[in-house]
Amino acid sequence: MTLNTLKATEAAPLLLDWYDRHHRDLPWRVSPPMAARGAVADPYHVWLSEVMLQQTTVQAVKAYFDKFLGLWPTVEDLAAADTEDVMKAWAGLGYYARARNLKKCAEAVAREHGGRFPDTEEGLKSLPGVGDYTAAAIAAIAFNRQSAVLDGNVERVMSRLHAIETPLPAAKPEMRRLVSELTPSDRPGDFAQAMMDLGATICTPKRPACSLCPFRANCRALTVADPETFPRKTARKERPLRLGAAFVAIDRSDAVYLRKRADSGLLGGMTEVPGTDWTARRDGETSIEARPFAAVWEACGTVTHVFTHFELRLSVYRAEVTHAVATSDGWWEPIASLRAQALPSVMKKAITQAIPHAFKAV
Repeated sequence: MTLNTLKATEAAPLLLDWYDRHHRDLPWRVSPPMAARGAVADPYHVWLSEVMLQQTTVQAVKAYFDKFLGLWPTVEDLAAADTEDVMKAWAGLGYYARARNLKKCAEAVAREHGGRFPDTEEGLKSLPGVGDYTAAAIAAIAFNRQSAVLDGNVERVMSRLHAIETPLPAAKPEMRRLVSELTPSDRPGDFAQAMMDLGATICTPKRPACSLCPFRANCRALTVADPETFPRKTARKERPLRLGAAFVAIDRSDAVYLRKRADSGLLGGMTEVPGTDWTARRDGETSIEARPFAAVWEACGTVTHVFTHFELRLSVYRAEVTHAVATSDGWWEPIASLRAQALPSVMKKAITQAIPHAFKAV
């Protein structure tokens, strides 16, 4: 067997044998021993986990997955949930457009498909927020379709196995073709999960454990270069720095003034403290002159938060008020219940900067 002849008939048995012995036990997964006893993957669990895992670690997702299933055991339950409750439960996972699409997708499955997910890639891609990768993953894992599943871990494995010189993202079509060629008709879902596990536990970005890899005898990167240099990547542009301000008001009953962001755009539908009109493309006002209402405001430092495409630096101001300021777009939330609000991380940072004990009191 040479480096250039690793076909599905050879690759799949090697990888599946490794997976049967070394698979990760994950709450949304049907493990090989469970499958041998007749268990099958729940499409709702697969979909929910795949949406949560986008740009988020497995360790972080586990608790959120369990929480969502506790609150909404079926896709129909999630479809019927209040959108604000879903956003609150999602807070902390980031990339909040995913949460909005999660709710829309659940509604579509319940309304248009009788609570059953489509069982083909094309059918799945017709759902809100379901793209090529998610559709392929659900089709393979939940419905045993011979779909080519390509996430970041699989990209790393394929780039090293074939020493692909084309940088990402331009290399994606070639990688998808190669994964498609290797994916077997038997156990395609396990093959997809095995590739993910291989990338997550063995073929890691730094210091890969090549001696433990089932593909080590066929990995071109091991013979032509340092595996850590794959996948090749186009140099990233430096993230622009955006500026803005956040205003944290606390009243004499120990409540913080909050309001809801517009449903569209960055952090859409989430809860925030009043602030200035910053975006990924432009700065917002940073001075105390932008205060949302009259009060004795004082500067209390800055906070920085890194988004995917830009870095945000907020000047934080605090005011202690002696009465509930009357405004039409917000409410006063007791500090004791702040954790239950749909506050994104950047807003939690701003509140903590102004009120260090805010999230220690609960």
